[in-house]
Amino acid sequence: MTPHPVSGVLLAGGQSRRMGGGDKGLLPLAGKAMLGHVIERLAPQVSAIVLNANGDPARFAAFGLPVVADTVTGFVGPLAGVLAGMRWSLAQAPHDRWIVTAPGDAPLIPDDLVTRLLAAVAGGSGKIALARSNGELHPVIGLWPVALAADLEAALAGGVRKVLDWTGRHGTVAVDFAPARLAGVEIDPFFNANTPAELDALRALMAAAGGA
Repeated sequence: MTPHPVSGVLLAGGQSRRMGGGDKGLLPLAGKAMLGHVIERLAPQVSAIVLNANGDPARFAAFGLPVVADTVTGFVGPLAGVLAGMRWSLAQAPHDRWIVTAPGDAPLIPDDLVTRLLAAVAGGSGKIALARSNGELHPVIGLWPVALAADLEAALAGGVRKVLDWTGRHGTVAVDFAPARLAGVEIDPFFNANTPAELDALRALMAAAGGA
């Protein structure tokens, strides 16, 4: 697979309260950390990957990836992670015109995620593409033009916190993805386990599918 001129930004800073706290992406799943599955699926699609997380970056050292904290203080939500990713890309991957974001706890993301998001915004300057499955929009799984970094920073300074409140200003394009299949069972391609029971169910499906 040929990487696209897109920087991958994995949003790994959630507090995972329903999972008991800590970094959900570091929980074991089919022989590796959940975050490892996300990296494995996204890496062939992008030119580079950076992790967005606050706190001690050393906890992610095993992945060998750069870690950037929010550039806006106060834990203001996922838009702060999008901005941090944009700023990193502008500085470290200046030829990339977009970033693609995904949460660090979505281990089934499609291997054509970036290709299809890019196709949806072809010719649409400034538009943002967000993934959708089962009729549900996923505000933290999307393609964002890095040229909008200053606009996003100003919006956050002005108090905007909800992703769709900001994306709506720039023309949001929803891109539908079909269910994934594990061991003959259809599952949301953007499934993220929010509880121990959901994680156990995913582990069982992946084990039945041979870890795929």
